[in-house]
Amino acid sequence: MTEKRKVLGRGLETLLPSRAATQPPAHAAPAAAATAPVQGESVRQIAVDLIDRNPYQTRSHVDEVALTELADSIKASGVVQPITLRPGVDGRFQLIAGERRWLASQRAGKATVPAIVRQVSNEQAMEMTIIENLQREDLNPLEQARAFARLGREFGLTQEQIAQRTGKDRSSVSNFLRLLKLPTDVQSMIEQGQLSFGHAKALRALDSQETIHLMALRAVQLSLSVRQTEKLVTNLMHPPERVVKERLLDPNVKQLERQMRAALGMAVTINDRDGKGKVVIEYASLEDFDRLIDWFVKG
Repeated sequence: MTEKRKVLGRGLETLLPSRAATQPPAHAAPAAAATAPVQGESVRQIAVDLIDRNPYQTRSHVDEVALTELADSIKASGVVQPITLRPGVDGRFQLIAGERRWLASQRAGKATVPAIVRQVSNEQAMEMTIIENLQREDLNPLEQARAFARLGREFGLTQEQIAQRTGKDRSSVSNFLRLLKLPTDVQSMIEQGQLSFGHAKALRALDSQETIHLMALRAVQLSLSVRQTEKLVTNLMHPPERVVKERLLDPNVKQLERQMRAALGMAVTINDRDGKGKVVIEYASLEDFDRLIDWFVKG
């Protein structure tokens, strides 16, 4: 975990050339990488109502309970870590990092919030936002997948480069991106917490979108675990061979079965167990049926 955090810190370094001469030590906390003051910068108190939301925000929702807890903390102790802004128009500012702190400050009734104001491009602002969210590791699987996809789409990054920027394994990035190929309704189940990343990974093994949809519904309706879902998918893709039990018939019963087939010209099966059972006669047409009736009635 420590190594991943160092990589994330370096990822943010690449967005802020002015920090080249003041690179923090390797043991510095990465969460501060986007917000800690650097040479020539200072923390300012900015009016909360002069701040506009971040258009590049990756999170699609905010945990209301956690936000209320943060607001209570801010009421008691203030905002410990400044947010990051960039200049907007008409004296306003655009949020880059620290949305929860900004929202919680408003909820706590604060008129201002400590902030660092940086001159960054749209591309830099977007990447800083995405990386900050990935650092927090509080995104749901679909939000992470969309964040990775946006890094690749907006900046033309390969999966390997995305992995390097975010401190993730390349295979992990690839697995998250595959979530975006799942049916839309299945993506919604994941986003709502009905299915986990493990469930999604198991379902991805199926080829048909319709089959994935049906298996996802079944997993949700039956509250299947990841292991149970994996087994369901495996059995669907590789059905276990059915073992056909050989019928053990008395030689006399077998002989009678053959005689009836020959006499009727139809398939005849005798299921006998200790002198009890049934005789099954299969006819293929109405003519066969009439002939069968004549055979029993007329003899």
